Amino acid sequence: MDEFVFRSPPTILYGRHAFKNAGQEAALKGKKALIISDQIMEDLGYVTQCRQFLSRENVKSTVYLGVGTEPTDTYVAEALDQFKKEQCDLVLSLGGGSCIDTAKSIAVLIPNGGDIADYMGNKKMADSQPVPHIAVPTTAGTGSEATDVTVITNTSNNVKMMIKQPAFLPAAAIVDPLLTKSAPKHVKAATGIDALSHAIESYISSKAHPMTDMTALSAMERIVHHITDAYEDEENIDALENMSIGALQAGLAFSNSSVCLVHGMSRPIGALFHVPHGVSNAMLLPAVLEYSKDAALERLADLGRILDREADKKTDEQAADIAVSSVKKLCQRLNIPNLRDWGIDLNQFENVVSKMAEDALDSGSPAKNPKIPEKQEIEKLYWICYSYDFSSTSKV
Repeated sequence: MDEFVFRSPPTILYGRHAFKNAGQEAALKGKKALIISDQIMEDLGYVTQCRQFLSRENVKSTVYLGVGTEPTDTYVAEALDQFKKEQCDLVLSLGGGSCIDTAKSIAVLIPNGGDIADYMGNKKMADSQPVPHIAVPTTAGTGSEATDVTVITNTSNNVKMMIKQPAFLPAAAIVDPLLTKSAPKHVKAATGIDALSHAIESYISSKAHPMTDMTALSAMERIVHHITDAYEDEENIDALENMSIGALQAGLAFSNSSVCLVHGMSRPIGALFHVPHGVSNAMLLPAVLEYSKDAALERLADLGRILDREADKKTDEQAADIAVSSVKKLCQRLNIPNLRDWGIDLNQFENVVSKMAEDALDSGSPAKNPKIPEKQEIEKLYWICYSYDFSSTSKV
């Protein structure tokens, strides 16, 4: 067997009411925290609650609420400036993947210097120990609390920079499903399919190995059997808990394996049309699975058997078909739109399809896909996804 590495945050606290441990965890790591969050978390009272937890443990705090739907180098620069001015010594992110990815960048840049774009493609390596970062997700989706990856949009060229180095791994993750309860239904749908994409892609990736297989399979099991309950009933805490754990496991899986074609194609959509990451993944997932199926029969058959117990009696090809058709039905039930229905203008889309395909390939993720596409195939897939019918039984 080849040699593999499996990295995770040194501390992972998870379960109902885990959030209350934020102060104790912060006190182990510093004396003044920059809390990176957004206005929604402030309005819900989570930021105030967090500051109270920290204050009880004599940890001071200041708050940056400038993060929007997708993280940019502008947010990173603003938060970095605040960290320095306020003389903080740790970072705490409270929110979705955008807040967590912004905080990861701060934690690395403080001791290592430079601009976040310098780290793209590992042109600059983070050799110095990062500032301690405590990640507290409020959605069950990105798994960013458990990964050594940050995705930041470069506003100078509209490219989503996917940066992966061990230094970006948070020092601690606090995963409390109760924080996800307030998320709107459309957010639960998008982040849930995002987590499922992580689990599936890490499992079919050419970089998969036994430890990532274990976490990916467990994540798929939890997500596919609880996502609709979490979406339809915000009071179903069992479903929310399974989604939070599933997203965490999926994050651990893809961070130590890789994502594939879905994510490679998703980032340009987010950068150019400002579609939230989870939504753009969901828009692409069924069509990309159909495209990749023949090269990943056994692995997609495993997903089919998780989704449908009767699939144990089927051939791998039949079980893989069940996986793809079930994911399509799931996206339909969760009201996932295609790119056209999201509101992306046809002429604008046509003008950038070639650039998106190039950017997708440049990200490196498509090269990990079981079926590696040429640029023209990616362009064709973008067009299929533009008007994709999740209710159709036709195949790519």
